[in-house]
Amino acid sequence: MIEKSHITGIILAGGRSSRMGTDKGLLDLNGKTFIQYSMEALNPLVSKIMIISDNPAYDIFNVDRVEDIIKDSGPLVGIYTGLKKSNSEYNLVLSCDIPLVQSNVLKMLIEAENGHYDIVQIESNGRDMPLIALYRKRCESVFLELLQNDERRLHVAVNQCRVKKVKLCEETEIFTKNINTPEELKNLKNANYH
Repeated sequence: MIEKSHITGIILAGGRSSRMGTDKGLLDLNGKTFIQYSMEALNPLVSKIMIISDNPAYDIFNVDRVEDIIKDSGPLVGIYTGLKKSNSEYNLVLSCDIPLVQSNVLKMLIEAENGHYDIVQIESNGRDMPLIALYRKRCESVFLELLQNDERRLHVAVNQCRVKKVKLCEETEIFTKNINTPEELKNLKNANYH
């Protein structure tokens, strides 16, 4: 398995959160913010964590906060920004709106990497999840070229790379659930998974 010292954790918290109406990473679930759950899942597997966000409220978490290189341009720019700032060959990328994510799910990505892929991503409920994925540093140049050509769609960028998918079984699919609306947050709190 890849050494922890060769992996940086990158949490994307720069989204506009329009459906939620507030910054999703700072939402509370059982006394902890969403971003704290992300950090706890990453901590055992990475040497360092950075948060990609323009919001200074994230500075309270005492990790590097990096502002998007191109403003309001979506997750492709967020990942590119993180890869550019990272000194690691491998980078675990996580969006901040998956509070149930666990280290063992992320560990599956690391264990699946065998040196032949640029990206190892989760497949859950039949959907590719490039925001729960392991990216190699070399994706940075591919993404930059696309951004210079005004391409902002993450799936287009991912399709330019060699990708391996790690398919989750039904029991673990809950750990990749995105929370995008107040209703989804309410349902999550009522279900009390944590």
